[in-house]
Amino acid sequence: MAIPGIFATTPEGWQVDDDSRDSTAAGRPRKQPHAGVARNGPDCLNALPSRPETATRRQRYALLIGLLVAAWLALQLFASILLPFVMAAGIAYFLDPLAGRLARAGVRRDFAALLLIVALVTAGLLFALLLYPLILAQIAILIGRAPTYVELVRAFAADQIASLQEKLGPEFVDQRLRDLVGSQAGAMLGFVVGALTRLIGGGFALFNVLSLLVVTPVVAFYLLRDWPKVVAQVDRWLPHRYVGVLRAQALEVDRILSAWLRGQAICCVVLALFYAVALSAVGLDLGLIVGLAAGMLSFIPYVGSITGLITSVGLAMAQFPSWQGVAMVAGVFFVGQLLEGYVIYPRFLGDRVELHAVWVIFALFAGGAAFGFVGVLLAVPMAAVIGVLCRFWLRRYLASPLYLDPPT
Repeated sequence: MAIPGIFATTPEGWQVDDDSRDSTAAGRPRKQPHAGVARNGPDCLNALPSRPETATRRQRYALLIGLLVAAWLALQLFASILLPFVMAAGIAYFLDPLAGRLARAGVRRDFAALLLIVALVTAGLLFALLLYPLILAQIAILIGRAPTYVELVRAFAADQIASLQEKLGPEFVDQRLRDLVGSQAGAMLGFVVGALTRLIGGGFALFNVLSLLVVTPVVAFYLLRDWPKVVAQVDRWLPHRYVGVLRAQALEVDRILSAWLRGQAICCVVLALFYAVALSAVGLDLGLIVGLAAGMLSFIPYVGSITGLITSVGLAMAQFPSWQGVAMVAGVFFVGQLLEGYVIYPRFLGDRVELHAVWVIFALFAGGAAFGFVGVLLAVPMAAVIGVLCRFWLRRYLASPLYLDPPT
């Protein structure tokens, strides 16, 4: 029991006296002095700091909206320079488990980060030195054969129109329609070939930009070295009231995102190598470039395999004199789909990924439309975050009276 006139310590660490207790009991407001501060006069309580007030709901909403607006403005204003930093963050996130294993094995974190970044840069240089000349040669073959492909498509369209004219009569299909279809088919194929050439050339030119060759590895090294410190610092910034919920949702996002990114990266590399080697083995002239493109596009569900199948079958029909070669090319993609569905995806992805294929496709297209290539890189992480939050709020809704109240 506290003696009147002498401070007593409460469980919260604040000091009060009997006079202040009496004033509180009488309903009069009082201010509590900080622990460890001596009382020098009757007015000392008015000069001492008061206990922090509880944040209002308006303040919480203002903080959340402010963070979202700041992130949106940052993407809008700095989207043109964010690419090296976003790629560096993705590399650091991808390599963090390996760096953690090396650190637990006794290797210093900075040396482990340097070793992994050097290994990644070396692998990129080997890829450029070994495959870049072959890909350029295949692009040259594609450009050289483009007029032949255009003529073949035009002749095929004209034959189909002539067949329809024989079956339906000249009143349904006239000469003007035949000429229009033939010319438009050739123009469409020429546009597709030109677009693919510009896309492939632009993609490799993108990787030759100084910012991606120099800035990205440097930033990735610093992020990978300090990744535990960055995570710990962000964890300290979490509001205390919601720290448990936020940590649980962050762990869920990390589980889903890490499984998708690392598993999808392995799947794309394996499929790209399989398609490139298999299509080249069956004799398709442009098998290397088509196989690599089909494998790398596999991160978009069904887009890589369908695009690669249509392109490869079209090229095989123009190249091989018999249907046997076309069947072999189609068989490569059939085997690739079996390998993808029953071996690769169950092994590297399994049931850990809770991102639906439609949601991933929408996120990729929406991110690309909003922020370009940076939006494509950020699409899947944002889709994972939104998916986790939606499932969290759905669980709360299903447990709330708003859902459980019986009908009147």
